[in-house]
Amino acid sequence: MNEKLPDLLAEGLDVVFVGTAAGHRSAAEGAYYAHPGNRFWPTLYEVGLTPRLYAPQEFPKLIELGIGFTDMSKVGSGMDHEIAPEHFDATLFETKMRRFRPRAIAFTSKKAASVFLGVSTGKIALGRKAKTLADFPEVFVLCSPSGAATRYWDIRPWRELADWLRS
Repeated sequence: MNEKLPDLLAEGLDVVFVGTAAGHRSAAEGAYYAHPGNRFWPTLYEVGLTPRLYAPQEFPKLIELGIGFTDMSKVGSGMDHEIAPEHFDATLFETKMRRFRPRAIAFTSKKAASVFLGVSTGKIALGRKAKTLADFPEVFVLCSPSGAATRYWDIRPWRELADWLRS
């Protein structure tokens, strides 16, 4: 199976945003968080992680700002419940993060975090996580910016990440 979206990773990034998998629109357009109803790009700008509002197709430019991208499933696409469990690869994800060593990783949904942490989404709180893995980046769990998750939206964990990155 082919990757739906390419990783955007390099050594020493400030943060890598980690989704569950590419949404249908993102996979079709070849750009992260591409659906017009997704809050990802406006939120990055609002919390001060980007100096201007970027379009999804500009995602490769964010590496210059110390921002990278990946997903827990590189071969699945769609909403979280549409991704087959065997398409998630937490081991590969951990290997990539240990190789590239960003300062922080930020899961853009509880589902993405649950795949990595091996616990149900109901047991995951938003925000910065206590260190559980030695020699591993700081971990943040953010509210999903997806339009489908609007009723759960809270910008505070995104602000917490931005404040931590600036400190």
